Amino acid sequence: MPRIANRLDNFTESVIREMTRVANEHGAINLSQGFPDFSPPAELVAAAQEALAEDTHQYAITWGAPAFRRALARKQSRFMGLEIDPDAHIVVTCGSTEAMMAAMMTACNPGDKVIVFSPFYENYTADTILSGAEPIYVALRPPDFTFDPDELRRAFAQRPKALVLCNPANPTGRVFSRQELQLIADLAQEYDAFVITDEVYEHIVYPPHRHTYIASLPGMFERTISCSSLSKTYAITGWRLGYVIASAAVIAGARKVHDFLTVGAAHPLQIAAVTALGFPDSYYDQLAADYARRRDVFLEYLDEAGLTYTRPQGAYYVMVDISGFGAEDDTAFCHWLAREIGVAAVPGSSFFREPVNHLIRFHFAKREETLRAAGERLSRLKEMV
Repeated sequence: MPRIANRLDNFTESVIREMTRVANEHGAINLSQGFPDFSPPAELVAAAQEALAEDTHQYAITWGAPAFRRALARKQSRFMGLEIDPDAHIVVTCGSTEAMMAAMMTACNPGDKVIVFSPFYENYTADTILSGAEPIYVALRPPDFTFDPDELRRAFAQRPKALVLCNPANPTGRVFSRQELQLIADLAQEYDAFVITDEVYEHIVYPPHRHTYIASLPGMFERTISCSSLSKTYAITGWRLGYVIASAAVIAGARKVHDFLTVGAAHPLQIAAVTALGFPDSYYDQLAADYARRRDVFLEYLDEAGLTYTRPQGAYYVMVDISGFGAEDDTAFCHWLAREIGVAAVPGSSFFREPVNHLIRFHFAKREETLRAAGERLSRLKEMV
């Protein structure tokens, strides 16, 4: 039997999806894979039912149904402070996972280098390797997960083709300041590199922190490839509606990649999502407030359990320090936690390039009653700290 491709030797199966299977096996509350256990807005569900009754069962235009692109352009122009052209600046993808892959394959040639902050969402290294590029890692140092400007400059001095930026960040919940983003922008322009963003948590930001789109900074729209999706904002992770926003020249290339990767995203769901994209600003204010409340509920239980963590500034993840348990293997600890305590988390080592084994990641995109149930189970840990 022929050997499969060597590139697959350099990364593993998704640890996040593995921990969901472990949660299911032990009947644990799944705080590993970040999807909600509550319904999308009722208006959006009704719009999906209506769309299925219409003649939207065949392919849409490959790079996105016109109505969806127009609605997305209006919404993102408002929030990004840019004039987004629905016909020139957008390609609709099958989730932000495809958006990031399409962006990487559009920007990079085999052998190019790509800066990736560590810790990172596990797909980024896989995307880089599958594109034939080489990752350069720059550390985000716990507990604050800030980067060293000198280390970042040394990475740029290696002449990378792109930098991957997740903001707000998964897994850390970090929201990069405008000053940090400006430094990244300055280096990207100095060294003529792209910035590929993952901004799926753009509307889940906790005061006093604010989300700044790096594409909106002076000189950055032409070299930023902005990726996002509707999954987290509207609680529709299973709809797989993502998008890339970039300059017309970049989008022309990304459309080619997208066409041969997936052809197109689900047509009726794009039509239904026009309803959500028309929601008023109050929807996004309430979204952030709801997640802030869930965060505070869950963090109170972590406090009661005597656990140390980094307070999330955005997104819906929290990194927890398990050093007090004397655990030297975070993966074994997470399996034990699911089996014996009944709560599933993700071992932090799956996000780090560095040998970090004392952190685990929980998510709190759940109903308050689910978080309280998980918190009650975790309270048993205080006897072990």
